Amino acid sequence: MSPNGSDRSPRRPMRRKLLQALTAGLVLVTATGCTYKDFPRLGMPTPTTEEAPRILSLWQGSWAAALAVGCLVWGLILWSAFFHRRSRTKVEVPPQTRYNMPIEALYTVVPLIIVSVLFYFTARDESKLLDTSKKPDVTINVVGFQWSWGFNYIENVDGSTGDAKTDKNLAPIPDRFKNAFPANAGGVYDIGTPASKNPQNGNPGPTLWLPKGQTVRFVLTSRDVIHSFWVLPFLMKQDVIPGHTNAFQVTPNKEGTYRGKCAELCGVDHSRMLFNVKIVSPERYQQHLKDLAKKGQTGYIPAGIAQTSHEKNRETNNL
Repeated sequence: MSPNGSDRSPRRPMRRKLLQALTAGLVLVTATGCTYKDFPRLGMPTPTTEEAPRILSLWQGSWAAALAVGCLVWGLILWSAFFHRRSRTKVEVPPQTRYNMPIEALYTVVPLIIVSVLFYFTARDESKLLDTSKKPDVTINVVGFQWSWGFNYIENVDGSTGDAKTDKNLAPIPDRFKNAFPANAGGVYDIGTPASKNPQNGNPGPTLWLPKGQTVRFVLTSRDVIHSFWVLPFLMKQDVIPGHTNAFQVTPNKEGTYRGKCAELCGVDHSRMLFNVKIVSPERYQQHLKDLAKKGQTGYIPAGIAQTSHEKNRETNNL
């Protein structure tokens, strides 16, 4: 019996709060709107390229490692809270542990092992994802500028004359990427504004067309500040840097229209730098290029700022 004559145990309010916390947690988990098919991706979109599952696997592995560490830490916290709580009958200072070398060594070694393992898998996958040694089927120069995107399709297209390797608008692109350009590729382009919209679904921004099943190399250049090219279901993004050319390549494997955006805070209208990616059959892709040529969108728009001296030196040393 408590001092005020009540039979109520002091543990009951704690049990009630614990039950409420568990109920709230269950509601949060079940109210996310995710199905059992979405849950294994842990918030990631459905991959639409052959390379994206590698990124998804790394993401899932990181979560698994974090969950294992979390369960261990939570378990130790709960164990110490329940089995080393203060006694009801006597008040005493529990035994103190100081300068325990095995425990302190464990605290040092385990985090180093975790970081080393994560670093290994990240470096391994990054080297694969950024490998551009394979000659692509399609090359597209993505041009970022305030506040939209332009796309130079470096292709041989009927009705377009010229040579991408010598075109002055593509001068900022390093020779190591130009070597993969098709010969006498006059090319076509598409360019957007913040007010552009996809005619099929009304999504804002210009639309980049890609052929399904073909390796596409993106050569990223900027006209002004640093942007970031991010196609959500590709599960990866890369910076678009003035005076420095980045590139990566993917193989789209699922037709459809998907969202893209700038993932780098690039100024006041950063949030309006949106675009769409439409993955279609190779036949429809080629027809789209012909349609752009018929509209008069032949040749190339300026790729961006010329290479900096440091970047030119790097290119020279790599040749």
